[in-house]
Formats: sequence, C-alpha cells, structure tokens
Amino acid sequence: MTQQNEQDRRVIDEAPDGAEQEPDENEEADVDTMAGEMPDLETLQAERDSYLDQLQRSVAEFANFRRRTEQERAQLVPMVRKDVIAQFLPVIDDFERALALIPEDERSQGWAAGLEMIDTKFRGILERADAKILDPVGEAFDPSQHEAVATDPGSTGATVVEVYQKGYAIGEMLIRPAMVRTGDPAPADD
Repeated sequence: MTQQNEQDRRVIDEAPDGAEQEPDENEEADVDTMAGEMPDLETLQAERDSYLDQLQRSVAEFANFRRRTEQERAQLVPMVRKDVIAQFLPVIDDFERALALIPEDERSQGWAAGLEMIDTKFRGILERADAKILDPVGEAFDPSQHEAVATDPGSTGATVVEVYQKGYAIGEMLIRPAMVRTGDPAPADD
C-alpha cells in the first residue's frame, strides 16, 4: 500500500465511535464546481455528433485514398512493363538481324540453334507481356503507330510499303512505332 492510503486508514481508525466527521469546506467546494461543470445532454450529443462526423469523414478519406492508390498501381504496371520491354527491343532486333545473316548451310549447327532458342525465349517474354508486333506492310500509314523515315518519290505516301524496324504495342499503348517507308499502294491484280 502507498503511504497516503495508510495515513487515511489511520485517520479513520482514530475517529471516535459514533462521531461523525463533518466534510471540509474544500470538499463541499469541489462538489459544487463538479456539479457546475457537468455539461447538459444537448452539449454531449453535439459533441458526440461532431466526433461521429469526424470519424465518418476519416473513414471516407481512407477509402478514397485506398481506391486512388489502387488505381495508380493499376496504371503503373503497364507503364513499367512498357519501359522494361522497350529496353529489350534493341536486343531482339539484333537477334533478328543475326538470324537473318546465318547462311542456310550453317543453320543446323549448334551455335545457330542456340541463337534461335534465345530468340524464341525473347518472343515468349513478349507474348506473356501481351506485346504485339506492328508489321504494317500494305496498311495505311498511321502517324500514331508508324514513323516514316522514307517516302517513294512521286507517291502520296498513304501506304506502308516497307518496314525497316518493327513496332511494338501492349494493347492500345505504343511501346515503339514501326519505322517504315511509305508510298502508293500496290496495284490490285485483276
């Protein structure tokens, strides 16, 4: 027990039997001030309503924050995927050029087969990332998906006639435009 509790017990024990102790003037003043400080029911209800409103606003703000961060995360994933794939595209282009230069009689050798397997793995990565190849030969020139680096002289430049470098896209998001030569469409065979 603490010293204060022991002293209180001694005071009670020392009081003569049947003698009533009168309350101190200080105790009466404390009771009067406590009674005067008690807020009424309307004040308590207003305070409760204020706290409830603050709580509801905080819950709503947190729900909005969570929704906003999930949307940002959903938008960030394709952008990161696009950036990573864009870094691999020059390597994939180099493998395509290397495979195109392998003489036909050497294609069965181990090193050539190894290059083809690496190219296949890169293509698998692109496929799993939902990247599609833009190889627009014969299509109408679209400046939002094609980069014209040459145009046939005297042509309208309305059609893609040759692709110098393939383009890539994930869904509607362009990773790299196709580098093309434009010209007039080939005449239709009768």
